[in-house]
Amino acid sequence: MAAPSLLNWRRVSSFTGPVPRARHGHRAVAIRELMIIFGGGNEGIADELHVYNTVTNQWFLPAVRGDIPPGCAAHGFVCDGTRILVFGGMVEYGRYSNELYELQASRWLWKKVKPHPPSSGLPPCPRLGHSFSLYGNKCYLFGGLANESEDSNNNVPRYLNDFYELELQHGSGVVGWSIPMTKGIVPSPRESHTAVIYCKKDSGSPKMYVFGGMCGARLDDLWQLDLETMSWSKPETKGTVPLPRSLHTASVIGNKMYIFGGWVPHKGENIETSPHDCEWRCTSSFSYLNLDTAEWTTLVSDSQEDKKNSRPRPRAGHCAVAIGTRLYFWSGRDGYKKALNSQVCCKDLWYLDTEKPPAPSQVQLIKATTNSFHVKWDEVPTVEGYLLQLNTDLPYQAASSDSSAAPNMQGVRMDPHRQGSNNTIPNSISDTMNSTKTEHTAMKGTSVKNRPDLKASADSNATLHSSLATNASNHNSCVVDVLRKNEGPHTSANIGVLSSCLDLRTVIPETSVSSSVSSAQTMVTQQTIKTESSSTNGAVVKDETSLTTFSTKSEVDEACALPATKISRVEAHATVMLFSKETPSNPVATMKAGERQWCDVGIFKNNTALVSQFYLLPKGKQSISKIGNADAPDYSLLKKQDLVPGTGYRFRVAAINGCGIGPFSKISEFKTCIPGFPGAPSAVRISKNVEGIHLSWEPPTSPSGNILEYSAYLAIRTAQIQDNPSQLVFMRIYCGLKTSCIVTAGQLANAHIDYTSRPAIVFRISAKNEKGYGPATQVRWLQGNNKKAPLN
Repeated sequence: MAAPSLLNWRRVSSFTGPVPRARHGHRAVAIRELMIIFGGGNEGIADELHVYNTVTNQWFLPAVRGDIPPGCAAHGFVCDGTRILVFGGMVEYGRYSNELYELQASRWLWKKVKPHPPSSGLPPCPRLGHSFSLYGNKCYLFGGLANESEDSNNNVPRYLNDFYELELQHGSGVVGWSIPMTKGIVPSPRESHTAVIYCKKDSGSPKMYVFGGMCGARLDDLWQLDLETMSWSKPETKGTVPLPRSLHTASVIGNKMYIFGGWVPHKGENIETSPHDCEWRCTSSFSYLNLDTAEWTTLVSDSQEDKKNSRPRPRAGHCAVAIGTRLYFWSGRDGYKKALNSQVCCKDLWYLDTEKPPAPSQVQLIKATTNSFHVKWDEVPTVEGYLLQLNTDLPYQAASSDSSAAPNMQGVRMDPHRQGSNNTIPNSISDTMNSTKTEHTAMKGTSVKNRPDLKASADSNATLHSSLATNASNHNSCVVDVLRKNEGPHTSANIGVLSSCLDLRTVIPETSVSSSVSSAQTMVTQQTIKTESSSTNGAVVKDETSLTTFSTKSEVDEACALPATKISRVEAHATVMLFSKETPSNPVATMKAGERQWCDVGIFKNNTALVSQFYLLPKGKQSISKIGNADAPDYSLLKKQDLVPGTGYRFRVAAINGCGIGPFSKISEFKTCIPGFPGAPSAVRISKNVEGIHLSWEPPTSPSGNILEYSAYLAIRTAQIQDNPSQLVFMRIYCGLKTSCIVTAGQLANAHIDYTSRPAIVFRISAKNEKGYGPATQVRWLQGNNKKAPLN
């Protein structure tokens, strides 16, 4: 973690959508990139559900339905996948709740649930300020504040230290409450404390950590409950313990529990005195506890003043959410004005990167030409940009500065909507092959995934859609999966078909009053598919890409205007738009990457780049990528060098956030094309017919002369494949000038079902001109998860 002076807080200043009113006592959880906020109070208790998309910087109000709960404050709020549970809280002054509600965020459907009471004892009483923590299929309720008076206007507070366990049903619903028998000394009664659950990677024993709270006076004690033995203890800690506090937040990232804000005593006050005799104030202090070593570290102390407004001002009753390694903070109250008898609430949204980002996936080739590469890599959550570098075996000389060669600081950048994914190893098409499979979809949307501080904004008139993953058995739209195979010094594309996919229901954000949204507006579905890519060295590369389907005619037309390496498929009033993936050519003779200097291609906001040049290193410099606190290098002082045909280039990429540049990815190697050979066939389609299946394709976009013939191949079953599933053997099933062929049921009966990724039948199609055969398009026709024969 960075030293306190190097903490790089960022205030989000540019966002769209209906911003919720400032409040305190609200709660927030994260589902993927979405921050979901419910409840809280400020001039009345809020009952709306607000969502903030941290990628598109947009607030929206989802159209919730079902048993919508009343507004509440200081309630329990936990997230289990795409299910959110709300328990208790204050529903009006002096009246507290012990009701439990469930929100299925995939459909924005509320449901009131009634857990069974404990087998012995009473269920939890109405309360506020309790902790409600989730681990596995159980929620753990501790403490809070109850009202002893039956008259809500006559508030008689009673602090609680009872402990309950709530068992959840899988997916939806709950089983019931239980009262575990615990060992050891129980923490004193309290409310407005925090509780987090952490499990060490090696020990496997989850523990709940309770810190601080209020019981007449603020507390600074730390308690640990082993959830396996149900034993309470007070761990011995090192370092400076944060001041006693309540209404703070505690968030776990990695092995650290981050404590921010809250009510603390004024300096010099005796915190043991009655709260009526002690003045309290809000704080912006920030500390973390290493949960492995039990050592406190102060990042921002109470004595540090902030005259430049470079971090959140003091507050309590705010919310904090961890998304990846980034912490978001929103709203809260910053003090109590006795003269006005009212709290002053903050309206600001801040985030802080707690550590450098992880290494991205290997750079993947979408398309290669004679003098350029279109590449991509998997997105890393909550980053501000990516540094792409290359090196090559070609001799190039260090360059002196030349202002005439000044490039755009961001380097060469592609349209962020045109994305693809691939990670393949070349091999021969006619012999036994070692094939790389990557199931691929690409996202084309109306929102631009840029960080707020990079000052990139989406079209203000575009409709932005956010979606959440959930299983749905009634969704049968097809996904086309694109792969490319290269057998020579060229590139190629290939496509596969997935028979079904998960349905990710969308959230259509509320528009402004001046906007007009048709009630018949078709929703967008979005899905994340996890896949594996096999390589010749046996390593497995995890690849996660996303799919978006669109319904509007304009987007279909736009898709058709894109290069033919994309395939469009209309199904159920939606078009699945996918972009082909290119395979690298045969690797050049390799040398250790460290033996050559790495040169910057540029800094990119998105995870895709069109590479035709790179920046030459100044004389005597080993690196030009010196980014401190996300400051970019001055590329205007550097000369550029073009890529050349038939040359191998090695690539690596690193993500950038507020803590700096993270580690680089593994190295990928691609080769620019040699002129003259035809490109790969594109837009492959597969459809069933009475004879078997109909396989069709489009001619290469770059035929480099007349196409003399096409060849189609089918991966077939052999004993060799059974011994080594990654070794594919292909049989030619078609040769001719037509851009389609019939694959008979008899031929399909001999097909090899490839299970190295999703079950699929593998085809390859290549074109031949006067110079010879070019690269092949590989098609993976996805078969679902059963082992039935094709066409069943």
